[in-house]
Amino acid sequence: MTDVAEEPAKSAGATPVVMVTRTKRVRRGSPWVFSNEIEMSNAAKAIPPGSVVRLQEQMGRPLGAAFFNPHSLIAGRVFADDPKQAFDQAFVAARLVQACALRDRLYAAPFYRLIHAEADGLPGVIVDRYGDVVVCQLNTAGAELHREAITGAIGEVLSPRAIVLKNDSPVRALEGLNFYDEVIGTLPDEPMVIEENGALFLAPIGGGQKTGWFYDQRDNRAFVASLAKGARVLDLYCYLGGFGILAAKAGARDVVGVDRSEPALELARESAARNGVGEICSFEAHTLPGFMEDLAKANERFDIVVCDPPAFVKSRKNLAVGLKGYRKLFHQAATLVTPGGFLFAASCSHLVERDAFEDEVAHGLSLAGRKGRVLRVAEASADHPAHPMLPQSRYLKAMVVQVD
Repeated sequence: MTDVAEEPAKSAGATPVVMVTRTKRVRRGSPWVFSNEIEMSNAAKAIPPGSVVRLQEQMGRPLGAAFFNPHSLIAGRVFADDPKQAFDQAFVAARLVQACALRDRLYAAPFYRLIHAEADGLPGVIVDRYGDVVVCQLNTAGAELHREAITGAIGEVLSPRAIVLKNDSPVRALEGLNFYDEVIGTLPDEPMVIEENGALFLAPIGGGQKTGWFYDQRDNRAFVASLAKGARVLDLYCYLGGFGILAAKAGARDVVGVDRSEPALELARESAARNGVGEICSFEAHTLPGFMEDLAKANERFDIVVCDPPAFVKSRKNLAVGLKGYRKLFHQAATLVTPGGFLFAASCSHLVERDAFEDEVAHGLSLAGRKGRVLRVAEASADHPAHPMLPQSRYLKAMVVQVD
């Protein structure tokens, strides 16, 4: 694979021009330009991956400034309407300031997703804030090539004690990028303490799943907790215990969290103790769905069952198999819900469309011989905004169903 971080950036005066032959989507505001929408001339193919280019119609009308990767299906990623805009530290800093202003309206404490890629005007860039530590993912060739501008702007605007570059997303492989982790600054020896919905959680920054914590389920955790008073709760794929611990704080009488990662479960136990619900919560290492079959055979039932699995569909060729996996999971989960109880079902697979997800929830209920009513249909929390022209950015789907 090519490490584009070593490629020199083009000067502003030498910015290449790339011709867009099919312009309808980009003129309507889409930040993505696919390779079959571009005149992929020999000159275009020779542009180093991640370079800034000027997009232009064949008749000469400018379409904006973009990152360009001739080897990727998404060849152009627009970051500014002005075709002369440079992608430098000042530009990134302005985007960060704008994003901070929005999050400060939403949340009282600096624990949130600060940059959500195209929706916040920085294609391929993810920035999660954990107090004075920032975790950054650079998922495209353009973001990687301009790494210094991005990390420099983060330092300028936020002055964090550490910036963790956690560049292990499978998306990087599609851009021809290597995987690596790196820390700029000094990372605390202890797991970070996160404040969310009035609770405290420990997260392994740089060493856990994704950036360490899943901020996208913040609002859904709060809603499930609102149903939890006096309830027996089963939190499947619980990771660090976000759903279960908050439910316990809201008055659940018993919480069982299940995950296959013992290090994550140990942090969940510590978090439960910090929140004064250690005696209510138990966290067990099991492989699903086998454990669910054992619970059903033992006639175990729960007032709330939370199903927040990892992505079952990571490529289009796996879509049919992944949908069957969701169906089986929701079938097993619905079986474990007491009559009148609640099922929380989620999918973070962006390739699974909302209608397909809802169909599999309904199919799972049917296979379990259960009926019910949908109380809530939700997406990611507000610090994960969606780009209006990118339905793919609305990746998280969630439903709460009262089960008869």
